[in-house]
Amino acid sequence: MSKKIVAITACPTGIAHTYMAAEKLRNVGKELGYEVRVETQGTTGAQDALTAREIAEADGIILAVDKEIDESRFAGKAVLKVNVGQAIREPQKIMEDALNGIGTVVVAGENAAAAETAGSQGSLANKGFRSVYKHVMAGVSYMLPVVVAGGILTAISFAFGIYAFQEEGSLAWAFYQIGAAGALGLMVPVLSAYIAHSIADKAGFAAGLVGGWLAGQVGAGFIGGILAGFGAGYLTLFLSRKLPFPRSLQGVKDILVIPILSTAVVGLMMIYVIGTPISAMQAGITSFLTSMSGSSIAVLGIIFGLLYWDLGGPFSKVLYAFAIGMVAEGVYEPMAAVMVCGMVPPLGIALATFVRPALWNQDQREAGKAALFLGLSYITEGAIPFATENPKVILPACMAGGAVGAMVSMALKAGIMAPHGGIFLLFIPNAITNAVAFLAALAAGSVVTAVLIILMKSVRTGKAG
Repeated sequence: MSKKIVAITACPTGIAHTYMAAEKLRNVGKELGYEVRVETQGTTGAQDALTAREIAEADGIILAVDKEIDESRFAGKAVLKVNVGQAIREPQKIMEDALNGIGTVVVAGENAAAAETAGSQGSLANKGFRSVYKHVMAGVSYMLPVVVAGGILTAISFAFGIYAFQEEGSLAWAFYQIGAAGALGLMVPVLSAYIAHSIADKAGFAAGLVGGWLAGQVGAGFIGGILAGFGAGYLTLFLSRKLPFPRSLQGVKDILVIPILSTAVVGLMMIYVIGTPISAMQAGITSFLTSMSGSSIAVLGIIFGLLYWDLGGPFSKVLYAFAIGMVAEGVYEPMAAVMVCGMVPPLGIALATFVRPALWNQDQREAGKAALFLGLSYITEGAIPFATENPKVILPACMAGGAVGAMVSMALKAGIMAPHGGIFLLFIPNAITNAVAFLAALAAGSVVTAVLIILMKSVRTGKAG
């Protein structure tokens, strides 16, 4: 009888990594003769949900997650918890580890969500950078649909004319109200609320939401929202643990006392303590970016490209979050540069497979076709299968191409008003400012990536002709 493995995959944004990891586990499991069931928790919620029977009968349980999930259904079971990237890179290893009990931990009943995975390099240790990243990305995952909707609807309002939204009552004005004033106005409160929720569960939501709204009111923006979220989350967590209260009145504590205290403290801190300096810093960053020119703006583009080395991983997502924050401040060049950084890797790889098919096997050539579409859609993860197979060639080439593309984009002052959509934003008039510059940057970066890949692979394989 074949071994049974069940798994859950979940990345912060729930767009690409979640499904790539699931596909890897299914395919490798099939090759190894295992019966594999994978539940994905993406942007649309849980798909292919695991049943209680499947969990009970499983010989191995894998949680490939980069965000908090409800683990209560695994209470009393040994699970292996790894990050999504590890499931993509090492599916066979983690399945064998799960079956052999290596790095697994028994999930506790009520504290299932806080369970840690001992002995696993891919575990989400609740400390340091990984903890901060996890909470920020939890906020970003909920914020992203709001930002995308707001950004694209705002861009549509400009399709009627760059200043058409100023005519009250017009359709352009209506789209602008929905997108810019509505959805984008909720961006920071949603981010802050779900950072707090990630830290303190539902108890932190109210303080995080109000703190995020106040961050917008005092001009503290994106950075202020992040600080408000962390402040609300950890304050709520502290009050929940330390505030003495009779067990019989626990409901009053959770519903009344803690939300009032945490919201009041976070609100007062935002208004009287951190709001002003963060607002000044935010204004300084905005002013600095808008005033940049010449070599300095080119250097910033290069930095963007180099920071995108992890192809949609933690560094890329932090950079993306920064660009979104700048869009909210009316600075659109960083978003264009970051989008170029994300599109160049799969486009460059696809170009390399088309130009020199002899360097690739049949599966890789087919994957190149998929990478083309993913790249055009601004889904960087299309490059990951190639990077995992040959990181010494693919990663340097993608970094170099991304740096060149972002440099050209920043130098020529391309700007993007919507935070997603890739090449398809060209179909929305005025969504991309200086579209020719954006296309030039995209082409330059993709060509550099493709040329470097071809040269390095030719040398390594001896197919230089």
